[in-house]
Amino acid sequence: MNSSLSHEPHDNLTRSTPLESTGYTCGPKLESFHSSYAQVHGWASLQVCVFGSIANVLNIAVLTRREMHSPTNMILTGLAVADLLVMIEYIPYAIHMYLYQRSRRDTFTYGWGVFVLFHSNFGQVCHTISICLTVTLAIWRYIAVAYPQKNREWCSNTRTVLTIVGAYVFCPILCVPLYVTTEVRPQVELLDEEGMNVNLTKLNGTASLDGATNTTLYFVKLTETARMHAALKKMNFWIYSVVIKLIPCLALTVLSFKLIRVLVEAKRRRRKLTAKNTDIKMSNGKDGCEKPSGKKRRKGADKEKQTDRTTKMLLAVLALFLITEFPQGILGLFSVILGTSFFNTCYVMLGKLREHARHCSTARTYSRVTASREFT
Repeated sequence: MNSSLSHEPHDNLTRSTPLESTGYTCGPKLESFHSSYAQVHGWASLQVCVFGSIANVLNIAVLTRREMHSPTNMILTGLAVADLLVMIEYIPYAIHMYLYQRSRRDTFTYGWGVFVLFHSNFGQVCHTISICLTVTLAIWRYIAVAYPQKNREWCSNTRTVLTIVGAYVFCPILCVPLYVTTEVRPQVELLDEEGMNVNLTKLNGTASLDGATNTTLYFVKLTETARMHAALKKMNFWIYSVVIKLIPCLALTVLSFKLIRVLVEAKRRRRKLTAKNTDIKMSNGKDGCEKPSGKKRRKGADKEKQTDRTTKMLLAVLALFLITEFPQGILGLFSVILGTSFFNTCYVMLGKLREHARHCSTARTYSRVTASREFT
């Protein structure tokens, strides 16, 4: 498998990846879906990336305004920057691999091979930063609601900046196994005068080879070290599927439900307090049915609505994150457990769809921006 399948790390590996095979396959229907979707993937990804780039630029412009300055919005800004880098970098890749149709001789040059390698590493690092900051946002919000008296101390501006910088420093280090297991490797192919593959099975004689030449093409493949040491390649899968995907998904799920529970409990306490105040007034001889002032009534209603809006936004953020990230982690984990057959017939066949889902995750930024208005 060449690097044109996807910019995720494992899609740059060859189909001869020597994982232990269990014989599990996904069947021809998935391969048929892969072939059909590949025809629209280029344009679909380009549109999402252009839209996502514009959206993230606008998000950064809004979140960096003086009146929007807060720890939450600082994290959202860091998220928008990471997503913007992914979107911008993917645009030339999509044009080169999917939209600008050329001969293999012109497509798989050494220069483009180096770019695809950079694209694979850079895209994964930026997306990992985005995942890390998403979990950080959930932690910050939980502290703000569950421990409001400690919020200013634990989630100060200084600590928020250090956390964001830490994510941008730590995530590239976490992805080191990706760098050391892939490289640009030459591969000699027989090409015709137009630079396309020569189908040797259809040749009737040597005369048909006139004009055909052996041409060196360049692809992103496993390094020799990774080929010789299967444990290194497996570690790459484990880091991608478990550390980068599954653990953040589980953490965000737990934190989000804890936060929702705290908000619901706070709402219940306010109702009990209101009922208690009414009972006290009645015991003092005041009319328990007396309606509160308009200002107090509006304030209470606003709090109720804010709680409901916050809960819905948290559910939206959680759902979007799980939809885009959790399936990718599960597929990576199954590739290690079920081996080469699953990797080739399932993981690879869903490569472009996973790629597109990752780009669509830019929509999470809108949910976070809306949610930030409730917390700020």
